[in-house]
Amino acid sequence: MTLPAGWNLPIEIKQRLGQKEAGKQRAIASGHHLLLVLHKVPKHGSFKRNGVFFWRTPNGDWKYSGGGDGLGKLRSHIRAYEEAEKALMARYEKAISAGDYFNLLETLSPLRRAASNLLVALEAGREAISDDRHIIDFRDAAIDLNRTFELLYEDTKNALDYALAKQAEKQAKLSQESVRTAQRLNILAALFLPLTAITSIFGMNLHHGLNQESALLFWLVFGLGVSCGIVTKNWVLHGRFNPKS
Repeated sequence: MTLPAGWNLPIEIKQRLGQKEAGKQRAIASGHHLLLVLHKVPKHGSFKRNGVFFWRTPNGDWKYSGGGDGLGKLRSHIRAYEEAEKALMARYEKAISAGDYFNLLETLSPLRRAASNLLVALEAGREAISDDRHIIDFRDAAIDLNRTFELLYEDTKNALDYALAKQAEKQAKLSQESVRTAQRLNILAALFLPLTAITSIFGMNLHHGLNQESALLFWLVFGLGVSCGIVTKNWVLHGRFNPKS
């Protein structure tokens, strides 16, 4: 973006401007001329910054590169940032999930940087033209904007960290519950595996004659299987054979 053709600015100011883009937000002063190079409110998802120029002439008149009343356009420029801040604040109040806070941070980050640079430019303009009350008012509005964006950014970041921590805690509890459930299943398997093996052996269709013995033999085999299961359980859980554990 270039300066309007009809603007008769000092050569010292023109030499500090690029030929294609406005560049970063800043104030350029020479004599009693002041040029403010500002950026419009950044659009979400766009890396392009749309620059605008505001020129304060030595007699106190304001001009805008887009035409119209320069002073009124500068007020509208500040108001656009204020409206963007209100919209983001409304999104913050409605945000619930980590995704909501993350998307809000994506939109908030470029606005936060733009508002900070806007304040720097207006502060430099106030220092260059210290007797213009309008610049002081704009600078004060930019201070409030910058502070609000900084607080909103910190609050959103803290809320995102809390949401992520809460999700991590929930996942940790689910993992612990899964481990406990698997442990119970392992205990059951350790208890009944020896018994299942012994009963499988005795259940084979072999003519061993043990099926004709007293019922006491059944209970002896059952007790042997349970004892082996307890020993196996302690080995699985503690890595040692300790029937008293």
